[in-house]
Amino acid sequence: MATIAILPARSGSKRIKNKNIIDFCGTPMIAYALDAISKSQLFDKIHVSTDSVEIKNIVESLGYPVEFMRPPELAGDIVGTIPVLQWVLKEYLSKNKTFEHVFNIMPAAPFLKPDDLTGAFELYLKHNKKHPLHVVSEFPVPIEWAYRRKDNGTINPIDPGAYAIRSQDLEKAYYETGPFSIFNVTHLSDDDPVTDEGFISYVLPKDRAIDIDDYQDLKFAEKLFLGQQMMEDGQQ
Repeated sequence: MATIAILPARSGSKRIKNKNIIDFCGTPMIAYALDAISKSQLFDKIHVSTDSVEIKNIVESLGYPVEFMRPPELAGDIVGTIPVLQWVLKEYLSKNKTFEHVFNIMPAAPFLKPDDLTGAFELYLKHNKKHPLHVVSEFPVPIEWAYRRKDNGTINPIDPGAYAIRSQDLEKAYYETGPFSIFNVTHLSDDDPVTDEGFISYVLPKDRAIDIDDYQDLKFAEKLFLGQQMMEDGQQ
């Protein structure tokens, strides 16, 4: 059966205004993910799910038609991604289009590469499509060394005493880094809600595991992106 890439790109982002289409090193942010998706040649359908005419116009100017808009009730701050994916699938079903494999791909993913998509899909298929897949990256330091910081500046260890343990004696830990996830359509059934358990993982290198949530993240990502481009150009 067919494979669809869904990019949830609502308007109204709070921490970075117009994050999904903001200029990122001379190109609208969403263009990088769309380019990687197209070059992967994995997808029978690419759908940008948006409530914004401005985002729709930019996406279509890049060559990706938006067949239908997202309703306002699914574009609020507290609406999760899963209901959006479910709604998109139902809309396509009403048009007699069905999909077996569903990629949820974030629009703010300028470090995404086609090989990430194909490599993760191979892993997902190797597990017989039984488990959804998250992209993860290794924490830069052991999670046992974490602290919580109070407003007065004092810090309390989450794992008291663990600071004395050498990093090489602690098990590696990973976090969900966010550029995309893969689901079988059965994972998105209304009768079987998605939880945070049972996922398989595709590991992304630390230098491309950048979650762009605020302007500080954005500036850091731009510097890293340009630096990586310069290195790649120098190797050619």
